[in-house]
Amino acid sequence: MPKHILIGLAALLLAGCNADDTEGQRPPPMPVEVVEVSAEPATLWNDFTGRVAAPETVQLRARVSGYIDKVAFTEGELVTRGDLLFEIDPRPYRARERAAQAELTRARSQLALSQSRAQRASQLLASRAISREENDQRQAALASDRAAVSAAEAALESARLDLQFTQVKAPISGRVGRAQITRGNLASADETLLTTLVSVDPMYVYFESDQTSFAGSREFFTLKQRPQVHIGLVGESGFPHIGELDFIDNRLNSHTGTMQFRALVANPEGSFRPGQFARVQMPIEQLGDALLLNRKAVLTDQDRRYVYVVNTENLTERREVQTGPEQDERVLIRSGLQPGERVVVNGLQKILFPGMPVEPQLVQMRGTKTAQQVAGR
Repeated sequence: MPKHILIGLAALLLAGCNADDTEGQRPPPMPVEVVEVSAEPATLWNDFTGRVAAPETVQLRARVSGYIDKVAFTEGELVTRGDLLFEIDPRPYRARERAAQAELTRARSQLALSQSRAQRASQLLASRAISREENDQRQAALASDRAAVSAAEAALESARLDLQFTQVKAPISGRVGRAQITRGNLASADETLLTTLVSVDPMYVYFESDQTSFAGSREFFTLKQRPQVHIGLVGESGFPHIGELDFIDNRLNSHTGTMQFRALVANPEGSFRPGQFARVQMPIEQLGDALLLNRKAVLTDQDRRYVYVVNTENLTERREVQTGPEQDERVLIRSGLQPGERVVVNGLQKILFPGMPVEPQLVQMRGTKTAQQVAGR
């Protein structure tokens, strides 16, 4: 056999061996974790920033003028309705009460005399012992003295009220602020601020919603008279407090384009204080069949969002999706996916290009909650 033919056969044999070696060294498909997309009922929530306010706030002012004799409370403490807070020097008002009582006694004595004289005048007029004019004068004096008694009774009642007002008591139960005036200072009626008092349980949380969220939440307000909301304070994890939506403003704010809402929340432990910031989570939409996907599976390419879908041949496909609000660790997929499709959630860094073969490992969605569980947090 010619030498050049032997060399050619050897080259072909060597090339075949190298091809077999390359084929044998090809890496196996990379394992990735996938979830199977399924439709389920879901309640979508949105987060808002709110401000805590007390349902009842009282600026306590003196109702009579006088010098402060006593400050009877500890600043910042809880008080009960009817507790004594301040006492104004009562001595001038006791004197006025005694004077009014004396004037009433005099007026009643004068009335008794006028009644006797008027009765006697009526008898004498019947026997024509006095003139009709004199009888009329005595009857007029009786009416005048009756009016004087009524005026004296009113003056006594007013004096007693003023004396009662020297003791400034809590009109509501709640937490009292600091004393704005101390013992020995003059308090002027209806002017001097003594202290402030706020109710503590329950509390209000006011927040504002944009028009889009308000439009989406209308269905809740027709189906449910008082929808539940979730509330969290600064420094707290999540939304541990449950409140009830009890007020919606009757018009949009024309300057901000927002609608004001108010939630009522129980405060037995005093965690809420007026003026605090609060985070509020309110239901905005009820979906019968929603596709919720772990947000780790959704990637971003500039302004577009996409996921990697594993087809029946275990090849990856890049799929653009339209997303909605996030719910816990999941995001709503409005379009781009169908129930039953498999989406990569872990191992995305292993996918180098669309169409790459992978070894899918089916897992459950992490952080998945049903609509009922979400609503009952």
